[in-house]
Amino acid sequence: MATMEQLRAKLEHDKTQVLERLELLKADGLSAGDMREGSPFGKREEEATEAFELEKRMAMERRLRESLAEITRALAKFDAGQYGKCESCGNDIEPNRLEARPQASLCMRCKAQQTKSVPSAP
Repeated sequence: MATMEQLRAKLEHDKTQVLERLELLKADGLSAGDMREGSPFGKREEEATEAFELEKRMAMERRLRESLAEITRALAKFDAGQYGKCESCGNDIEPNRLEARPQASLCMRCKAQQTKSVPSAP
């Protein structure tokens, strides 16, 4: 079992990694934009590929920002002395869950209920 210090260190490490990945993604987006600028190619296929790549980059950035928000929230809970408590029921989050996902904000029971209450797409 991981200690609270180890969980905090993991969160801080994960935060650093997410921030680095966001910076790389941003730099990659800027360099891709530079390459396209003034390009003599106007083919629809190339434009479609560029649009697809932009959508992928935007989706990845959104996921990274969501992850960063979860990690930041977990670190704030550490500072407030509330880390490891379920945001829904207030019970302790299972140690195995925290070890697998240190930024978890719900215990397994509440997470399962949340998943069940989300309507599935037709």
